[in-house]
Amino acid sequence: EVQLVESGGGLVQAGGSLRLSCAASGFTFDDCTIGWFRQAPGKEREGVSCISSSDGSTDYADSVKGRFTISSDNAKNTVYLQMNSLKPEDTAVYYCAADPGEEAGLDLYEYDYWGQGTQVTVSS
Repeated sequence: EVQLVESGGGLVQAGGSLRLSCAASGFTFDDCTIGWFRQAPGKEREGVSCISSSDGSTDYADSVKGRFTISSDNAKNTVYLQMNSLKPEDTAVYYCAADPGEEAGLDLYEYDYWGQGTQVTVSS
């Protein structure tokens, strides 16, 4: 059974930092793409960042470039999203998603499996 479990969300002031974790199980972790997505109230879910576990290639949404960093620890089957210089507009539920055996980007429809999400709230 594929499982993705997010953690690390919380409440932080603008300018602060959080690190999200996505622990994966149930598939071959070293041959997949893991993506982070977010959904704010009343808005569509959008891609934030993704990483290929096989070659480490990454991609970022323009809105987070230079502030967020995605990384992967294949020994722990875990992907991290380090979020710095947080802004109130980063407030959302953050989800990780997996596309096993495929190269994927920031299109949510490319992903087969999803976690339950973790809330990130940035106060002004």
